[in-house]
Formats: sequence, C-alpha cells, structure tokens
Amino acid sequence: MQEFCIQTEPFDIQDEQSALYRAQTQVGALVSFVGFMRDRNDGLAVERMLLEHYPGMTERALAALVDEAKARWPIEGVRIVHRVGWLTPGDPIVFVGVASQHRAAAFRACEFLIDALKTRAPFWKKELTHQGEHWVEARLTDEQAAQRWSG
Repeated sequence: MQEFCIQTEPFDIQDEQSALYRAQTQVGALVSFVGFMRDRNDGLAVERMLLEHYPGMTERALAALVDEAKARWPIEGVRIVHRVGWLTPGDPIVFVGVASQHRAAAFRACEFLIDALKTRAPFWKKELTHQGEHWVEARLTDEQAAQRWSG
C-alpha cells in the first residue's frame, strides 16, 4: 500500500482504514483523522473551495512527514490521502491513518502527521463565497499546534 496519495477523486474512509490493518495481526490500534470541507469559514458561507498543491514538492514533503513519524513512533502502517481540485461543503479533504501495535503510538503519530501536514506541506486553499474568491491564510493556531512537535 502506498503511504500517501494526492488525488482529485473522492476517497472511501472505510476502505482507507481497512487497508491499514487488513492481514496484519500485529496491529492492535488504528487511529485516523478525516478533515471535511466546512460550509463556513471566518463567519462567511463558503460555496466551494479550490485546493492546489505544488506537484513533486508536495510528494517530497509528505514522504518526509511519513519518515519522521516512523522514526518517532513504532508504527505498523501509515496512510495519507489529500484531495486537490474543487470541493464542496461536506466533501472529505484529507485522511490520515496510523496503525500500531499499541494505541499511544498510533494516537501520537496521527496527531503529529495532521499538525505537520497543515504547516509543512505545500497546499493552498481558495474559497468561493458570496463576496467573491479569496486565498485562505495560514492559521496561527495551526502553527502553534505544530510547534509542540519540534525539538
């Protein structure tokens, strides 16, 4: 199984989870995170969102995040799926799943991966609202969450 994927097509959450533990009897824990497109952001109704990435650079960033998670925790499997292109409210955007022999490693690695993904992978969001289109700025709270993993 490929450890990460960037795609325009929707993904099946159950299929992604199942692939992480299927035929791996050593797995005792599976932790996953799914991020969905919201219909509101900063008080504005959002009709659609365009997610863009920098091909090649984004894949290298995801590979580095996976390698770092594997170096920090004893994990049996990891999977990141990130969508790009136009999305509508309710669409799943990102899946991060981690399988491990024990829950602590799975929880920590999953949390690290989503925090790092938000700040270290080159993705850009453009929202379409009734006021027009605008690029979404990085959030301070995402930077603060990622800081706890440094050092």
